[in-house]
Amino acid sequence: MKPRRLALAAIAAAAAVAFADGQAEAADSCSVSVGGVNFGVYDPTSGSPATVTGTLLVSCNWTAPAPSSINVAVYLSTGSSGSYSARTMTSGGNTLQYNLYFNSNGSTIWGNGTGGSYYGAATISTGTPSGSGSTTGTIYGIVPAHQDVAPGAYGDTVILTLSY
Repeated sequence: MKPRRLALAAIAAAAAVAFADGQAEAADSCSVSVGGVNFGVYDPTSGSPATVTGTLLVSCNWTAPAPSSINVAVYLSTGSSGSYSARTMTSGGNTLQYNLYFNSNGSTIWGNGTGGSYYGAATISTGTPSGSGSTTGTIYGIVPAHQDVAPGAYGDTVILTLSY
């Protein structure tokens, strides 16, 4: 059997931004950028799962008086599957299971804190009256081995929400 090409647009480029209500100290603005999670060619005859990584960068700006620190959280949606237990990519009527994780061994699903998933949280130290700061993270994508799927370009859209 020939390897099959998969293209995964796992994380939407535009992030929904939610503002924390009632906090006296907050960033003036925060943004997120994601280096794509692309599985490339998937070989259903391989005994190993297809594993890839993507990068995540959260950047915040503030003006005086500066908060002592900025707490950020990154939430990922279920994508088209509606479930964190097995996200799915689609190509026409065909599906291919995958998931997004905090770790390379696939034990901690990245989601929104429901359905057995966890969300990412970090603190950005400010240290100056006005300025900027950032934090980075890695997203691990895994397609389980031995999925007999039709050839095609498989994709899914996962919405990223940044809260600060």
